[in-house]
Amino acid sequence: YQDGHLFVAGGCSQQGQPLDTLEMLDVVSHKWMALPSMATPRAGAAAVMLGKEVLVIGGVDSTQRPLASVEVYHTDEGRWEKKEDLAQPSMGIAALEKDGVVYALGGMGADTSPQALLQMYEPTKDHWQPLPSMPTPCYGASTFLHGNKIYVMGGRQGKLPVTAFEAFDLEVRSWTRYPSVPSRRAFASCAMAEGCFFSLGGLQQPGPHNFYSRPHFVNTVEMFDLEEGKLEMVLESAKPSHPHERQKG
Repeated sequence: YQDGHLFVAGGCSQQGQPLDTLEMLDVVSHKWMALPSMATPRAGAAAVMLGKEVLVIGGVDSTQRPLASVEVYHTDEGRWEKKEDLAQPSMGIAALEKDGVVYALGGMGADTSPQALLQMYEPTKDHWQPLPSMPTPCYGASTFLHGNKIYVMGGRQGKLPVTAFEAFDLEVRSWTRYPSVPSRRAFASCAMAEGCFFSLGGLQQPGPHNFYSRPHFVNTVEMFDLEEGKLEMVLESAKPSHPHERQKG
């Protein structure tokens, strides 16, 4: 999102094939516009806004193999440009930007194993630099920037949900582990507000005490308070949900 415009890059067609499309929504006029296509069709990619540029990272190709390729779209010039590849092909990366630098976390490699990679991309040098690895490998995680720390919550390892909650300090370049999310829920939505992190809803997975139960959607809401330094259950949401449901109102 940049200056009233929402950009959507790649994804899958109705037939499950990766797309090379780039589309832009004007949030004022509510109109979509097709923009020049990417060089590489991809699904499951990460995308980050860098000023007036859209950086697209990794994903999977039409053979379902992870990609190492990285492309940037210059919105003021209307063209794509290839950038330095990732060190390893990966999909399901979580990425964010701080002070003009991009941080890419986790992902899933060609062997379908979750990755613990943390990589830093400096656009002026067009170079990816490895940083200390994540304590818990995962893909599809939610990331949040708070102060000088990147917080990582959720994600998956294969079909299993990740309950780890961790943070990377950008100044001292080290990881901190926080208490894990108490319940094992896949596809939970994660959010941050006023120094609190929330894990909401999702698909409850069987655990040690209910191993033979079937997965089911739940309305569980759990919160971690940074100031208090603890995780706690909060009021449950109105109904069991998954992240693809839309709110009506």
